Amino acid sequence: MTATTPNQSPDQSPNPSSHQSDDKTIVRDYFNATGFDRWRRIYGEDEVNVVQRNIRKGHQKTVDTVLEWLNADGNLKDLTLCDAGCGVGSLSIPLAQAGAKVSASDISEKMVEEAKDRATALNVADHLTFSVQDLESLSGQYHTVVCLDVLIHYPQDEAARMIQHLSSCAEHRLLLSFAPYTCAYNVLKKVGSFFPGASKATRAYLHHESEIVKILNEAGWQVGRTAMNKAPFYFSRLIEAVKA
Repeated sequence: MTATTPNQSPDQSPNPSSHQSDDKTIVRDYFNATGFDRWRRIYGEDEVNVVQRNIRKGHQKTVDTVLEWLNADGNLKDLTLCDAGCGVGSLSIPLAQAGAKVSASDISEKMVEEAKDRATALNVADHLTFSVQDLESLSGQYHTVVCLDVLIHYPQDEAARMIQHLSSCAEHRLLLSFAPYTCAYNVLKKVGSFFPGASKATRAYLHHESEIVKILNEAGWQVGRTAMNKAPFYFSRLIEAVKA
């Protein structure tokens, strides 16, 4: 997810140097335990609280924007796509319903199982390939690689490595969303830390857009379409990178 929420503990800097713990392990454990039930409900239709409902709306805006862009191109059925960090299948499933060939992966085994169950219930499981992998373990070549609302869990250096690896798997296009660093969003992120929650387990990292663009440019990409999707307690910058 790309937001400050009561269940994320904030970092004061978009590129902290003091963290020695393994963010990847923290994220994996969180989304296989306490975080799984919380985010399964947020990305579903269950009753949730006001903050969670706004996160749901914001995330759906990001998913809808990606679907609008890909459908507008008119060749979705001809594409191979990688949904890196697929969660419960919020993007993978509608892509498969639209006829795309989708490889979906997530660091959380429980998230992947939930995505499989949802795809099976909608009779699109045969159009999807699911796997349990972190971003840096992905392999293969795809026309388009999509990574939505994942980078918030990782500091700048780790995020940079992940983007570089994802770009090596994308032949023509890379779509990324992240929480952009601004003074206003940094304040909002800090506000979220005042709400206690038993599932507070993951850090929330904001990223300077200029740094993300620099990483993409150095990997041979140029920025195409962009969008900003917002809801209370959710803010996500979406960037399309295409081969320069």
